[in-house]
Amino acid sequence: MEKALAEAGFEDMKVKVTSKNGYTAAFVNAEKPQYLVIEDRFPNGRPPLEKAGVYMADRETVNNVEKMKVTTCLNPLHTALAVYGCLLGYDSIAAEMKDPELKALIEKVGYDEGMPVVTDPGIIKPLDFIHEVIDQRFPNPFMPDTPQRIAMDTSQKVGIRYGETIKSYVQRPDLDVTSLTYIPLVIAGWIRYLLAVNDEGHPFECSGDPMLASLQEQLSGVKLGDPDSVNGKLNGILSNPGIFGSDLVELGLGEKIEGMVRELLAGPGAIRATLKKHLGH
Repeated sequence: MEKALAEAGFEDMKVKVTSKNGYTAAFVNAEKPQYLVIEDRFPNGRPPLEKAGVYMADRETVNNVEKMKVTTCLNPLHTALAVYGCLLGYDSIAAEMKDPELKALIEKVGYDEGMPVVTDPGIIKPLDFIHEVIDQRFPNPFMPDTPQRIAMDTSQKVGIRYGETIKSYVQRPDLDVTSLTYIPLVIAGWIRYLLAVNDEGHPFECSGDPMLASLQEQLSGVKLGDPDSVNGKLNGILSNPGIFGSDLVELGLGEKIEGMVRELLAGPGAIRATLKKHLGH
């Protein structure tokens, strides 16, 4: 963008680095995928917003667009990148998208496990939306988002980002909730993240979360290199419907998630090895 503006005759377009290592410029790098969906309810009339590409819809459609985004096509993928990105030492979402295991993980979460129960709002195709997220939005190096920012308040997010998909599997007679693999792998990764020790065995600072202290207290004594230390530590978390929206132990996912946490605790390098195992890499 800087080069294009300079070629067009604009001056002083250089990006400046602030004293706190932030970046500022006279222009903004915008994402190519952009959607604005507004409820078409204007008692005093409105300008022709649709001519500018705005989707005008009824309230149910607006709600369904948001549900598609937050439960399947974007937010669950973001959280997966957040927890595993912190564990693997990344500080950029765009950089994570060059990691074959992390890219494969979000593809499995979105395409394989999310799409069968996605909410289709009718005005935006879910498959097109998720394609743009994975192939254009997340890899964009000019959108400097970090896994550490996205990892904030994860305990308040997992119930929507994964719990709704889990509920949908339970409600569908043609689907088996215990067949889920990659959503449980993300949940196991979040639990491993709560230990605040990365894949190399070095400590890091977890992002802010209102439940962080209580969750870490429940995991007291769990340590890297000792998979058995997780014995009896997870049921209180996994069975808490206040976190996941349902009791994951009762649904038959508790044992699977605990098994994955054990794998992630095997020792330094176990996170990468566990991802490769379950992704078939």
